[in-house]
Amino acid sequence: MTKLSEITFKDQGMVSADGFWSAVDVWIHKPHVVNKRLCGAKTEEKKEVNVLELEQLLSGYWYGDIKDINSILNYLNEVNDVCLNQPARKEEPRCFILRSLIPKVNTDGVPFKREMVVKEGWDSDGVIYPKLAWLSTELLSKLAKWSTENKRSEFKSTLSLIAVEKYSHLYQQLKEKYKEMVKVWPEVTDPEKFVYEDVAIATYLLVMWEEERKEKDLAEKQSFVDLGCGNGLLVHILSNEGHPGRGIDVRKRKIWDMYGPQTHLEECAITPSENFLFPDVDWLIGNHSDELTPWIPVMSSRSSYSCRFFVLPCCFFDFIGKYNRRQCKKTQYREYIDFIAEVASVCGFDVEEDCLRIPSTKRVCLVGKTRTYDSSCEAQIDEQRIQLIKNRPVCNGINGQTTDSKLVTDCSLGHNAEHSSDVDHSVEKVQEASFEPETQTCASRNWAAGFQPREKAIHVRNCASLPRNFIDRVVLQVANALLDLNEGVVCGCVEGHNIWNRGGSLSVREVAELLDKETLQNLKNECGGLQTLLKNNHQVFRVLGGIVQIRDWREETGGRKAKPDLKRKLSSAVLKTRLCWFFVNHPDGCPIPSESCLFAHGPEELRPSAFKSKKQK
Repeated sequence: MTKLSEITFKDQGMVSADGFWSAVDVWIHKPHVVNKRLCGAKTEEKKEVNVLELEQLLSGYWYGDIKDINSILNYLNEVNDVCLNQPARKEEPRCFILRSLIPKVNTDGVPFKREMVVKEGWDSDGVIYPKLAWLSTELLSKLAKWSTENKRSEFKSTLSLIAVEKYSHLYQQLKEKYKEMVKVWPEVTDPEKFVYEDVAIATYLLVMWEEERKEKDLAEKQSFVDLGCGNGLLVHILSNEGHPGRGIDVRKRKIWDMYGPQTHLEECAITPSENFLFPDVDWLIGNHSDELTPWIPVMSSRSSYSCRFFVLPCCFFDFIGKYNRRQCKKTQYREYIDFIAEVASVCGFDVEEDCLRIPSTKRVCLVGKTRTYDSSCEAQIDEQRIQLIKNRPVCNGINGQTTDSKLVTDCSLGHNAEHSSDVDHSVEKVQEASFEPETQTCASRNWAAGFQPREKAIHVRNCASLPRNFIDRVVLQVANALLDLNEGVVCGCVEGHNIWNRGGSLSVREVAELLDKETLQNLKNECGGLQTLLKNNHQVFRVLGGIVQIRDWREETGGRKAKPDLKRKLSSAVLKTRLCWFFVNHPDGCPIPSESCLFAHGPEELRPSAFKSKKQK
């Protein structure tokens, strides 16, 4: 065979046969990792064959010149002869693998193309049949890189529980069907991320449910309840595709009114109790359900023997409060996934794990489709559930009776409150019930004394809601302290001055020592505290690596050139809408002239803010 390309390993000591075949295995089973136009591959056939059988198989699938088969066989024989010359080696059977490559975009009725070997002189489409240049420059370098890596994923392969080709086909259909949602998205969150993520999750569920109907010979489509449904788009898609169901969340979103009456969404607080059992529902869904995540397997198992669940964990919550790590050998995410899987297993589920193909770092889902016990053992299994909840370590709070509200708020803000299960404890009945010290049984009102659902209103705690005079006082105090460290340093001529004091530097800890206890306590109640306040005031401060300095705008304007589009946006939206802090407060004034400064040098330069007028509308 003609050599097309070769590559030399940078670190010869890291190369091993196992590493090489591990890299080849990635290309065989996960070609989409290197070829982004593919959705995946399906192994059609895999078996061990001898040389004669291999020749027969190649002849049956070969579409080119028959001489090329002999070229391939001769090459394999040459490699085999080299191996046989090594001690303790004997001729081994060949591994024959036939796979179907699945493109991301596929036309209805067109069968998937099968690939077996690489041949020259083909009609390359750059997708199913890669170009030779791509094989040489991209694939070969990737194989070399993977061969030297000793990294094994903590999680299973993507979409391992469903048929990838069905997923790819349906995903393209739903993506096209619901793409208009991106244009009319009324929420403040990124529409492309949330729309396409929910489309991908819906696709996964629809494919899984279709396969379940075939396995169980079900005539009707499965029903569902999405607990903590957030923007409700997942509920909307599943309902539109024929599955009866509803979503429950403590806070109504703007987009709910756009879905129409066929999408059932309820604004309601959720507390794990007998009030939230769903005996007539097939599936409970927890899509970034936060503090409800560990409870969903419990609620599903107690709803009915036939009820199943799907959870996509995000933030780390225990039954009460935040989840505390126990095993430092695992990543926090891996440990939390194992915890939720353990809960589901104790609840009597045969738990399956999979990895979704979504634009998120938290992509691992857990599925409970079947039980590990007979329905006659329900009382015994429920006792296991009671003991599991009872024996969990109590988390932060007074006598362990409160939820870690800071974590709840952080998680809500972390994914923009769109995938949160914001649960309202302003409802008096629910709040009273959550603190009743009743015995934990399925018949009791609440299953865990101390579970405090989330508040309906999301309190923004990023220092932005602090009183303006409080912020100005802290900023001025810190700035003066920095200026005192370096007073009189010559930094070039600034608008007639011979000097401009750029101040010294302090660590965040040293800055904190300058402030009184009351000020620090007010900052402690905010997410990020003092450092967040300093970073919010980026006009004045430069905070990098825990070190605080006065920002020198001559360096900012003299650095990289702003993109033209960004410049136009700044000029129309924020330019000269706020007073320049340096012009007003710095003893040497602003280090740059008025025409170069983004901020107003005096009240006469102030312009109305475009953002404020939009909010008023």
